[in-house]
Amino acid sequence: MPYLYRDSKPRPPALPGAACATHSSGKAYEELRQECLRRGVLFEDPDFPACNSSLFFSEKPPIPFIWKRPGDIVKDPKFILGGAMRTDICQGDLGDCWLLAAIASLTLNEKTLARVVPLDQNFGPDYAGIFHFQFWQHNEWLDVVIDDQLPTFKGRLVFLHSAEHNEFWSALLEKAYAKLNGSYEALKGGSTIEAMEDFTGGVGEMYEVKKAPDNFYEILEKALKRCSLVCCSINISSAVESEAKTPFGLIKGHAYSVTGIDEVSYRGRQVQLIRIRNPWGQVEWNGPWSDNSLEWRSVSPSEQRRLSQAALDDGEFWMKFEDFKVHFDKVEICNLTPDALEDSTAHKWEVTIHQGSWVRGSTAGGCRNFLETFWTNPQIKLHLTEKDDGQDDCTFIAALMQKDRRKLKKLGAEMLTIGYAIYESPARDGHLGKDFFRYHPSKARSKTYINLREVSNRFKLPPGDYILVPTTFEPHQEADFCLRIFSEKKAITDPQETEEEKQFRALFEQIAGKVSAKPLWVIARCRKRGDTSAPTQDYQTSGNGKLEFSEFKVFWEKMKKWINIFLQFDFNKSGSMSSYELRSALKAAGYQLNNYLLQLIVLRYSDEQFQIEFDDFLNCLIRLENASRVFQALSVKNKEFINLNIGEV
Repeated sequence: MPYLYRDSKPRPPALPGAACATHSSGKAYEELRQECLRRGVLFEDPDFPACNSSLFFSEKPPIPFIWKRPGDIVKDPKFILGGAMRTDICQGDLGDCWLLAAIASLTLNEKTLARVVPLDQNFGPDYAGIFHFQFWQHNEWLDVVIDDQLPTFKGRLVFLHSAEHNEFWSALLEKAYAKLNGSYEALKGGSTIEAMEDFTGGVGEMYEVKKAPDNFYEILEKALKRCSLVCCSINISSAVESEAKTPFGLIKGHAYSVTGIDEVSYRGRQVQLIRIRNPWGQVEWNGPWSDNSLEWRSVSPSEQRRLSQAALDDGEFWMKFEDFKVHFDKVEICNLTPDALEDSTAHKWEVTIHQGSWVRGSTAGGCRNFLETFWTNPQIKLHLTEKDDGQDDCTFIAALMQKDRRKLKKLGAEMLTIGYAIYESPARDGHLGKDFFRYHPSKARSKTYINLREVSNRFKLPPGDYILVPTTFEPHQEADFCLRIFSEKKAITDPQETEEEKQFRALFEQIAGKVSAKPLWVIARCRKRGDTSAPTQDYQTSGNGKLEFSEFKVFWEKMKKWINIFLQFDFNKSGSMSSYELRSALKAAGYQLNNYLLQLIVLRYSDEQFQIEFDDFLNCLIRLENASRVFQALSVKNKEFINLNIGEV
């Protein structure tokens, strides 16, 4: 069951200002630190205690770990020693090379690193056993507080550690990221771009090296110059090949950092080189241009110093770019801005954020293969109004991210297969129905449906109105999602809620479930059976204990209409209708609900087979009717029709 989103209107991107405190006490890092100093105690984090539940959720520790503070491991612990560098990241006994490769890339950008790893902390006189780190999550920056107790075995760190045994920033960063995701075990396996986005709030792009454009070297060169985070890996064909070593010393299914790219003068010609780092801190490429290869003998000492070439077993190595394209399969780039790496011009990007949910029975319709339910997915309106400079089209990037799946691993959740399609919007407003998608092809779509946290693609479309439909591949799969739209020019999205719509939402939540409609069921049941002799007295609607004729007449006409609507959507005459048809049935009754309200109603009235009984359908309508009447009474000055269509179509 996902967390239902509370606000579907578009939001501006999070600014890199003050991060939100996340500790259960509601206190920020500095307040907690000062409290510990006043009390003369070292901080112990109740949210991520030093116990097995913080380590693993599906197994017991394979060895007896002992949690120790850095001062209990070494005599003179340091937070950062001589600057945070990529050589400070050495993998331990946890399969999180994807995270470590991202951290190594992070060290290449001093400003970005200082955001994730605040430098206002150390083991000095004001040490209180508390540290904090900041991560981007779904359009907001979070400040994650931890104590400095780390899992050890025989006096040494078990997981991520620095090559310098008295330096602890990288181990503490890994612990904070583990807390963010629920446990250390939750960090096993992942895509490097996931961590890179959490460190920057940037947008990721992926290249298949064998299909990369001709100017791929220039693309990588520009990415590194723009301080983008870049990683690479070698594909595996089966689980058996995972972390298998090739004859050239490379590891399959393993995440590497790209830390440099340059040209070197070699025997009278320029050779393109690329520098790679293995987060293990060892095991390197042994082919041409490796640490001890003969090629370096033909390069001057000054040129070697310029390239920081050193024959050390530190996991970092140079290789010829042509060899890189032969041996590596995938490159992931996280751009701090979405500027195209193929383009030499920098742009100012407009960003809009939508938060949403796929909920079984209402908005989890699956991909276009499942036409009967595809139309029930959330539909996001996109208005492209301004052409790119000197172009006929509008450029934008759509990045769809499923939320908190790693955190929910302990509950059995896995990454869902997700994607999206983009359709040209018709002139009419409202949620598009099944027939529209039956007869209209998409104008663009994500390149593939894939089980990654985020799917992002770059598009060029003519100015106009479009509908973006984010979906899981299979229907009935639940998750929360975050959709980011990056556009070179202003892309207008759905209007924000009016004050009246906010009041209506609050009023709906206040009275839903409190207005009894049970007496009206009796009339409706009789009418459905064709019995028109149902009693008409004692059915109260005005609140005065009596049912006036005028009131009864209005409700009776509505009741007949509601019964006919139910019969229309009860396709097999079973006395129940599919919850996926509820949106259409309610629309026929005059109610257009946004996704959030529809999800609440489906959760309240549908059964495990996503069916809604006749009585529940009427109960739902009566409560909506009562909510609508009360709201209209409070808004008599407003002559315009007010519906429930808030934020989405």
